[in-house]
Amino acid sequence: MFIREPYECPECSNLFAKWGHNGLAFCQLIGQAVILNTRAFLLIPVMFKKRIFPEVAYQLFFTGIRSLPVISVVALFIGMIFAIQTGLELQRFGQEVQVGGAVAVVMFREMGPFMTGLIIAASVGASIGAQLGTMTVSEEISALEIMSIDPIRFLVMPRLVGLMVMMPLLTLYTDILAIAGGAIIGVTQLGVELQAYIDNVVLYAENKDLYTGLFKAVVFGFIINMVACHQGLTTTGGAVGVGKATRSTVVISFLVILVTGFILTKIFYG
Repeated sequence: MFIREPYECPECSNLFAKWGHNGLAFCQLIGQAVILNTRAFLLIPVMFKKRIFPEVAYQLFFTGIRSLPVISVVALFIGMIFAIQTGLELQRFGQEVQVGGAVAVVMFREMGPFMTGLIIAASVGASIGAQLGTMTVSEEISALEIMSIDPIRFLVMPRLVGLMVMMPLLTLYTDILAIAGGAIIGVTQLGVELQAYIDNVVLYAENKDLYTGLFKAVVFGFIINMVACHQGLTTTGGAVGVGKATRSTVVISFLVILVTGFILTKIFYG
């Protein structure tokens, strides 16, 4: 198997030994996941080969087009909720016209990539973990290796391309729909003129905000693929193991996205 089994402690009789063993196992798992995704990233130049490109195209479709309905609903209502909550507070000071700028900045910087990342992790990431987990427990991965077919090239790399390409596009789509949702609330509930709303969006939202959000989206796509593929390819225990791998994919992806998002925000705006 191209992923080594975690280090097994032959005898951990005391508390400190167990802590040390668990720490080593955790670091080993992180290293394996990073190496797995890095190997897939280095294989991206071969994506246009005849036998690989159809799978890449399908992953682009599955990650992007199939995710549009749920992202559309979430983005529109996130923009509306944020606009009405922020607008009501601004209205107390007679500054409700500023709601457009507030929605745009928050969506571009944080909420756009963050919400898109969570949605994709819960849908696409869980699907990847379940698919690869099922292939692992049914020994399909082993069969590919026996036939000298690299599972990373045929399974991991296309999914990595799909996530890293579609995540920024979906994030931009989320930003636009959220701003549109904010405009609906601003015009219908807060009495803000549409042109004034648009002017404030253009005034307060900077290029840096947009580029930062899109960069975060690419990083989140890398993270989701790394977690999902590693969980899937290390699945054991049959159907129960597949369920655990799917759950772990979603939970770990959420946590890593939260922490990474904070770190990137601190780097760009700290």
